[in-house]
Amino acid sequence: MVETELLARVFLTLLRVLVFGLTLGITLISFQAYQQQKSQRLQYAFFGFSFISMGVAVSTVITQFGSDADEMLIMFFQMAETLPFIIGFSMLYLSLYR
Repeated sequence: MVETELLARVFLTLLRVLVFGLTLGITLISFQAYQQQKSQRLQYAFFGFSFISMGVAVSTVITQFGSDADEMLIMFFQMAETLPFIIGFSMLYLSLYR
């Protein structure tokens, strides 16, 4: 049972690293697009993907705490995780409608 749980945790960690890598990749692509054609839309998209990447990174860190961490600390990090997602998706919204 312990081996299965350890294997599942390792697999989950690898998946989270993959998601973070994908968000960094799309952030890099959006930055390169902005560098090639400096438009306000591409700038908003780049900022949006940057904040989403930040949210994914914080989310990955939060899961490493587990349930042993202080409840207030986890709540603080959950707020810190949510804010970059709100900002990021707002910036993506602006990039589509500006």
